[in-house]
Amino acid sequence: YFGFCVENQQRLEEKENLPLPYNQGIGQWVARNGRALLSQDYEQECQRLNVVPTLQKIYAWAGVPLNAGSETIGTLSIASRDPNTSYTNKQLTLLRAIANQTAGAIVKARLLQETERRAKQLSMLNEITQQLTSTLEHAPLLQNILESAVQILDCEAGTLFMVDEDTEELVFTVTVGPAAEDLIGKRIPAGKGIAGKAVETRAPVVENNTRKTKNWAKSTAKSTDEETGFTTQALLAVPLQVKGNVIGVVEVINKKDGLPFVDGDKNLLTAFAGQAAVAVENARLYTLTDQELNARVEELSIMQRIDRELNASLNTDRAMSTTLEWAMRRSQTDAGFIGNLEEDGIHIMAQEGYEHQLEYYKDKALPLELPAMIAASESGQPQTFHLNPAEQGGLLSGAKTQIVIPLRREANIVGLIFLESIEKIEVDLDFLSRLSDHAAIAIANAQLYAEVEAANIAKSDFVSFVAHELKNPMTSIKGYSELLAAGAVGEINKNQANFLQTIRSNVIRMSTLVSDLNDNSKIEVGRLRMDFAPVDITEIVDNAVRSTDKQIAEKKQTISLEVAKNLPKVWADSTRIEQVLVNFLSNSYKYTQEEGHIIIGAEEAKNEWDPEGAPKVVHIWVKDNGIGMTEEDQAKVFTKFFRSEDEKAREAPGTGLGLNITKSLIEMQDGRTWFESKFREGSTFHFTVPVAEK
Repeated sequence: YFGFCVENQQRLEEKENLPLPYNQGIGQWVARNGRALLSQDYEQECQRLNVVPTLQKIYAWAGVPLNAGSETIGTLSIASRDPNTSYTNKQLTLLRAIANQTAGAIVKARLLQETERRAKQLSMLNEITQQLTSTLEHAPLLQNILESAVQILDCEAGTLFMVDEDTEELVFTVTVGPAAEDLIGKRIPAGKGIAGKAVETRAPVVENNTRKTKNWAKSTAKSTDEETGFTTQALLAVPLQVKGNVIGVVEVINKKDGLPFVDGDKNLLTAFAGQAAVAVENARLYTLTDQELNARVEELSIMQRIDRELNASLNTDRAMSTTLEWAMRRSQTDAGFIGNLEEDGIHIMAQEGYEHQLEYYKDKALPLELPAMIAASESGQPQTFHLNPAEQGGLLSGAKTQIVIPLRREANIVGLIFLESIEKIEVDLDFLSRLSDHAAIAIANAQLYAEVEAANIAKSDFVSFVAHELKNPMTSIKGYSELLAAGAVGEINKNQANFLQTIRSNVIRMSTLVSDLNDNSKIEVGRLRMDFAPVDITEIVDNAVRSTDKQIAEKKQTISLEVAKNLPKVWADSTRIEQVLVNFLSNSYKYTQEEGHIIIGAEEAKNEWDPEGAPKVVHIWVKDNGIGMTEEDQAKVFTKFFRSEDEKAREAPGTGLGLNITKSLIEMQDGRTWFESKFREGSTFHFTVPVAEK
């Protein structure tokens, strides 16, 4: 190419840096042979040397090689269009001297330019490498790699190909240059083109004259040039390699200065490609790890949701249905069932997707006959079976896939999850296994709860039966003791009267204990009946005071009422609310010394004690100046069968069930209860009841 071209004292830049065909012009002959040449007839000399003239209407011509040591780097030539001008050997000698000086200057300039360029490139390479390691997002990283490669070598365009692991084709992943976006997603068959050669050889490939390459006419680059109007002159392709595997190719096209790609360019891009490949692999691993982490987090989130649904109810049927529902949802199967595995087969607990196929096994065991079931029950491992469409080996008509997941309790297989799909599918057996583990625990808990509930019901029935059987004789004993005390069969002495009073007191105590036990057992199993209706609290207070008036009078205690006028009616069971108030009042007179004072209060109030409860309540309290409670006793006061160790508290009889039952009765009526107490100063017990809607 012409490095510098002047004609008639004017520089012709449009002719510079354009590749010249081989064997065109005498200048190339001089450069190749390293010999000076002087001719007075340019065209005749071209004919003699069998070269194509590069200039027209030239007569005198002189050219000398530009020698840098033993290497010829070019030609310095002069020519004239004047037929009367001729060059002499003396002028040729002068031209040779100028050429020697020029060659030295060019070499020095090239070295300086190359040094500066390499320094700039290395600095840029270092900076870009740091940028590459600062991002782990795959798409932006690939874009950055290609743009950086084009920038480092100052090229017109570039392409980053990624290798498709399945087909080994090269995919246009990122492009820079004219019509770049039109190329994204296109593919080059494995081993084709310069990029394909770079993959096969695992080495850089340089082509500085693409049109002379083999198969250029059929190449992707040629067809791309034709589509975009771009001209590909020179290519440099470097493979991206990670642990011996080629994952892609960086290809840069046409240096902007028109110069060919040299070894220095190849080495620089190879160094860059090595760093880029590491960055791509790190980004891939990060993305893979991130995807796996996201998948695991999603699975944990789903499993947490499943656990909430499984544990929301301790009903075995509900737990079975929830497990089956999630197993089918995650596996995208069409039908399935879950059942207990027993000696006679599988007892189906829940099923979905089967119309009439399992109707026969509603009350019978399904035989353990299908190969998938047998394999899962014997190995204890999840099984996937793909069925032959010609054979009907499934419960679901047209089923092509069967999945069986064993349910384990400790080391034993206690059940199976059986799923079927009319499509041939692959599912995540690990997830289904974890689901079965969680489900097995929930189902076991539900079964244990059912057993406990059955035991509680049996206990409640027994207590109710005993209570009923005891009440009749106790009523008789109490009645006859009162008749004897009243002298119905004759006058009695003082000792006899004391004995009869002891009998009566113990019968009353026994009756209270039986009633408390009966109430407690019914509350525990949820069988205590409530008859809700609008209730007048003022009447409840009057009835409670009337029922305890005799006991209060016996201890010479006083009672005062602080009940607000015109209280609204409450929505409650009148019998149970009266039972609550009588219990609080009974405790007050029992644990208050003689001549003590008791206050009963009631008011309508905004429900500040239960934000989720009724907005309006009636607040009732019973206050005394009795013995009070220690802080230790206060923490246990609502505990079942709790009795204080305080000597004064022990003087009063009690079952330890009253306050526990009272708290349950209040909460069953959407109320709240609490208390304040100071040791040896007294206690105040509060409770609320919702106001009845008008």
